[in-house]
Formats: sequence, C-alpha cells, structure tokens
Amino acid sequence: MDATPTAARTAPVLTDGYGRVARDLRLSVTDVCNLRCRYCLPDERVAWLPRDERLDDDETVRLVTLLAALGVRTVRVTGGEPLARPGLARLVERLAAIEGIDELALTTNGVLLARHVAALADAGISRINVSLDSVDRERFDALTRRDLLPRVLEGIEAARRHPGIRQVKLNAVALRGVTEHEALDLVAFARAHDLQLRFIEVMPLDAAGNWKPTDVLTAEQLRAIIARRWPLEPLEREPSSTARLLRFADGGGEVGFIASVSEPFCADCDRLRLTADGQLRTCLFAHGETDLRGPLRAGADDAALARVVREAVAAKQWGHEIHRPGFRPPARSMSAIGG
Repeated sequence: MDATPTAARTAPVLTDGYGRVARDLRLSVTDVCNLRCRYCLPDERVAWLPRDERLDDDETVRLVTLLAALGVRTVRVTGGEPLARPGLARLVERLAAIEGIDELALTTNGVLLARHVAALADAGISRINVSLDSVDRERFDALTRRDLLPRVLEGIEAARRHPGIRQVKLNAVALRGVTEHEALDLVAFARAHDLQLRFIEVMPLDAAGNWKPTDVLTAEQLRAIIARRWPLEPLEREPSSTARLLRFADGGGEVGFIASVSEPFCADCDRLRLTADGQLRTCLFAHGETDLRGPLRAGADDAALARVVREAVAAKQWGHEIHRPGFRPPARSMSAIGG
C-alpha cells in the first residue's frame, strides 16, 4: 500500500514566487538546549515550550511525510539541542522510512553525541554537524557557560569513528573579538582529524536581541587570517549550498564559510524550516510563520495541509534584508527556530 498522502502524491514541487524549489527541510525536534552560548541564549532560566505545544512523533512523521510528497528530499534534524529530545533515535528511524527522503542529517552541540551516535547511525543518520567554537577548554567554558568541552570532543571522535556516519563537519560561529583568536587552532584541529570546518557569520538570532553588525567577523576577514598560515584555493560552489568551500593548497582538506550576513545566498535558497511547535518557516529571518500544528490537530486532511504548505512557499520572501534600513530580527531566537 502506498503510504504517500493522496493529496500530494502527484503534486508539483514546492516553488516560490522567484522560481526557487524547496527540497531541504530543517526539522527542529526541541527548543531545549544544554548549553548557554553567549550569542544565542541567556544564562538565566529559559522559558522552554510547554510539552503539549511541541509536535509529538506521530505529528512530526505525518508532516514530514507530507513535505516529502511535495518534493522535500533531505532532512536535517536540529534543535535547540536535538539529543535533548527523549527517544530521538526512534523518531529518526521513522523519518528514514518515509518515501522520498534521500538523506537524514543531524546538527548537534556534541555534548550527548558519544552516548547516542550508534543508535542514531543505526536509525538512519548518515551525516553529523557538530558546533565547536573553541578547542581551548577555558574559552569554550566562557563562550558556552558550560565546562563541557571534553564531552564534545569525545562525541566528535565517536562520530568520526562510527562506520555508519559518512561525514562529520564542524561548525564555528564567527564572532568579532573572539574568532580571530580561535580560528587557527580550530583549523589545525580539523586538519589533524580529517574534518571539514565551516565558519558561520554570527546572525541576529540571539534571544536577548543584542546582535550588532559590528559583532560579525566576516568570511572575507577569516579567509585572510587562515590563508596567511595555510594558502587556500577556491572550489566551485554547489547550487543551493550554504557554504563556500576552499581547499588547502597543501592537500590538507577543505574549509567552508557560511557568509549569511556579508555574502548572502538567498537567490538559490532551497530550505524550509519546521519548528518544534509545528510552525513552517520559509526563511530563517521571516517575521511570519505558517501554523501547521493547529490544522493538523483540528483534523485537517492531507489536501488541506498541502494547500497551506504550497501557499506559504509561494509567498516566500526574496531574502533576509539584513542590510536594509529598518531591518528587524525575527521574534524567535535560533534555538526556538531550529538551525
């Protein structure tokens, strides 16, 4: 029996008003996080979503199945910290069984990764991105407000050695006044462990709303810092890729730069985001979001849900417009939206 929703089985792909086709889903499974990174969350008590507002496993699987039938092909599981969601491996196993989903990936801070990587790989995760802003224990503690670097490094090594994980990448947020001093150590660590490191320009998505343009250490500035130590050679950018990759001239692998602020790539964005409470977001910086949880729980059939999704994608904004006068960050922080 074909399990694909009947309303979407023969539906056209999800195309927005600028001709971009949505194929990639960032699926947030929780807003909870066990770190308090200074560019993301405050250190004091955080008001997480009430349990009954989060999508349960059945609701998550149904919505991802619908999106797959509408053309989504890759799913990246995010948070918050996704490994803080109980029973994540069981959910991943169900997601992996959805027809049309070609790849399942995970973004994590790595704190709980060593404990869960085997179960996640068995369930269907094949690629893992680990956030790592410093390999110095004291500076890691200062940035994340948690002394947990040894557990993160243990998680990275466990993922790197697991035969079911095809690729492990490192993500470092580029912060002016911080990353200038961390970049070379991070690159050296990545090269020594045969990992691809990607620097991500800090974006206006912190819960406190303190982001300023001057906080951004740009990709161009970081490339110059790294190239003085290790000469770099450009690689051709893959369509819809968030990262611009360069290779080390000495053959020591690759390094990537996600320049969302200084070199935006909105023109070929193919991403959608589904928050832990069932809101569909067509742009990370959108002020509006489309409620799928409400219609789902009210008994909407697949045809009705598919119409809501198509209308939301069709109305997708051109880009984030960070540099335009009057730009306002979204009301939700990155931990609540999903990376």
